[in-house]
Amino acid sequence: MTTMKLDIEKFTGKNDFGLWKIKMKTLLTHNGLADALKTTAGETSIDGERMGEIKEKAHNAIILCL
Repeated sequence: MTTMKLDIEKFTGKNDFGLWKIKMKTLLTHNGLADALKTTAGETSIDGERMGEIKEKAHNAIILCL
């Protein structure tokens, strides 16, 4: 199995937000955290505790890229 490294430039306000947003969605999806982007309870079948873990990991990934 091959691994893929995703380097995302930190968002500074001077770089393109649209491109940064696409890259962040890709990173979250690659790491199995895309469910954190869903906004309503009916959009996913993940239980509350697991969803909390996913959201926390996604939040941390986003913070690291700011």
